[in-house]
Order: sequence, then C-alpha cells, then structure tokens
Amino acid sequence: MNLTFAPLFTLIYGILAIAGGAIGYKQAGSQVSLISGFISGLLLLIAAYLLYGRSQAGPLLAGVVSLVLVIVFVIRLAKTRKFMPAGLMIIMGVINLISLSTLFTSV
Repeated sequence: MNLTFAPLFTLIYGILAIAGGAIGYKQAGSQVSLISGFISGLLLLIAAYLLYGRSQAGPLLAGVVSLVLVIVFVIRLAKTRKFMPAGLMIIMGVINLISLSTLFTSV
C-alpha cells in the first residue's frame, strides 16, 4: 500500500479548505464559506489522520469529501468564471482524488 502522498495531499487540502473558508468570511462576510470551509476542512484533516493510521475509513472519507468539493467548486467556477478560489480547489481536489485512487487500486 502506497501511503506516501495521499495523507499529505489530504492534509494540505484540508488546511486549504479551512483557510479558504476563513478568507471568504473575512473578504465577503460569508458565514456559509466559513462554516462549509471549516466542516469540509475538518473532515479532510480527520481523513488525513486516518490515512496516516492506515485506517480503512480514511480513503473513503477523503474521497467522498474531495469529490463533493470538486463538484461544488466546478459549479462555482462555471457561475463566477473566476479561477480563484474555485480553480485552485478543483485542481487540489483532483490531485487528492488521484493520490487516493492509488490506495484503491493497490488493495
């Protein structure tokens, strides 16, 4: 099982989600950004912890949260046509899903 990159990418993605939610709140006063960023980021941090511990729940949790975030940010990018923050979160989410896919194929 190759666990080199999946926990690290999941950890980084979780931190970005939390930071992005805080920035969205600070810039636009969006409580939705703050709450959703915190919840999704916290779930990704939990998933990263589970991945480091080699728990079977880690890849599933990280995959589901990452996929949901990619979908949400694709919709946001289509509406706003602004790369930041949606484009960055899409790219990080896809990278995270690719890193997680190595765990599912090696089982």
